Amino acid sequence: MRNRFRNKRVASLLFCISGYKIQPRFSPFKGFFLLLQGYSSPLSLLGTGYREKVFAIIGVKVYAAGLYINQSILSKLNAWKGKGAANIQEDSSLFDTIYQAPSEKSLKIVLVRDVDGKTFWDALDDAISPRIRIPTPVDESALSTFRSIFQGRNLMKGTFIFLTWLDPSKMLVSISGDGLPSGVDATIESENVTFALYDVFFGGAPVSPSLKASVATGLATILK
Repeated sequence: MRNRFRNKRVASLLFCISGYKIQPRFSPFKGFFLLLQGYSSPLSLLGTGYREKVFAIIGVKVYAAGLYINQSILSKLNAWKGKGAANIQEDSSLFDTIYQAPSEKSLKIVLVRDVDGKTFWDALDDAISPRIRIPTPVDESALSTFRSIFQGRNLMKGTFIFLTWLDPSKMLVSISGDGLPSGVDATIESENVTFALYDVFFGGAPVSPSLKASVATGLATILK
């Protein structure tokens, strides 16, 4: 792909949100465009949802999440035109096509409660690791890099975490506790790790069913 995130430009990743709130109940998402510095085309918000954990049979929301994609990806989804949201949601090949597309995709996570970085990473690692059957040294290095940015870090309510896939083998991680991130905290270069993370949210057993369902509804609306 045309990767414009090179040298110092990687460290100067800039996020801008524009537009208006689409779904009022998801207050962390007030805009439907995400602009990455160095890219002329904004990413469009497809859907939003919450990650919940159950404590003593009570569901507690931990973070909200929204998926933004480069609109060029939509041209690869013509085979699903006219499909309903339920069919799209259950079709793994559609979500695989989105992932494999050599264009930008970004998952915006907004914490809705305080959590320490280790706890956040442990939960993420518990979901990622089973999806990588035999980690290679490259995978282990990527996981170590990923882990290191959360260790010893307090993630307060309102913290933004952006996971941005530039292509199937490269993902940028940006974290900010005070507004939108202005830089990149880590670059993950392992297709096994980047796909495992994508599968955590959009595979057959997503950690946020509401996010995947919302994305499916968004796609059904666009592709009808």
